[in-house]
Amino acid sequence: MPLIGSLKTLLLRGLLAGLIAGLLAASVGYFIGEPKVDAAIAIEEAGSAAAADHPHGTEAEATNGHSHGDEEEPLVSRTGQKAGQFLALGLAGLALGAIFASVAHFARRYTTLSGPKLALGIGLGGWAAIVAVPFFKYPANPPAVGDPETINQRTLLWVAAVLLGLVAVGASVYVYKLLRGQLSTLRLIGGLAAFVLVTAAGYILLPGINEVKADFPAALLWQFRASSLAETATLWASLALGFAALSEFATRSDTPVRESIATAG
Repeated sequence: MPLIGSLKTLLLRGLLAGLIAGLLAASVGYFIGEPKVDAAIAIEEAGSAAAADHPHGTEAEATNGHSHGDEEEPLVSRTGQKAGQFLALGLAGLALGAIFASVAHFARRYTTLSGPKLALGIGLGGWAAIVAVPFFKYPANPPAVGDPETINQRTLLWVAAVLLGLVAVGASVYVYKLLRGQLSTLRLIGGLAAFVLVTAAGYILLPGINEVKADFPAALLWQFRASSLAETATLWASLALGFAALSEFATRSDTPVRESIATAG
């Protein structure tokens, strides 16, 4: 059955699913991601301490008028940061849920998919465009990796990668609908091929960035990136599944009422 409900109903559904998804993603980040962040911070602090003990480093710092011992404490402690991600991801989940519901409200006019299938399709497309395509071009790095002076450049390139992902998903959907009347398998192959071709072309055109130091532990780097990917995947999967479940529940709750009206008529 197609997705039912007014825009207000869909927004409430998206907000609830988004809040749950955000809290689940925060839980994954807390238990899986934060230990990797702590390990990366320890490496960064050890490097800073070693530089402070180095004679040349001390001389250079004296010339610049500061030393590592004079560094200010962070405004928010690590404990506060760890707890704060539940608030941050909860609010992010609410915002993402509202956007998700708005997209579903718009998309249902152009498809015959049932509500749950439409929700799962939007979730998969959103994850591919906003998470997967940018991640495999510019993967997340822990705190000890990256030059602070290039943060603006890296941010703009990440936004460009997100736009690339949206274009790739749009091209995939367009080709899939263009092949209407063909075998379902052929339509899926065509849509996937369009996605891969657009993504590959964008990857070639976008410049690469590699600021990982040679002495940074490779295992910790990839563990951090895997935990980051797991966190975002949890967010999108939980949002899509939650919205799909709520949509199916609403459909089943509404069906007996309609059937009783039709029988009485």
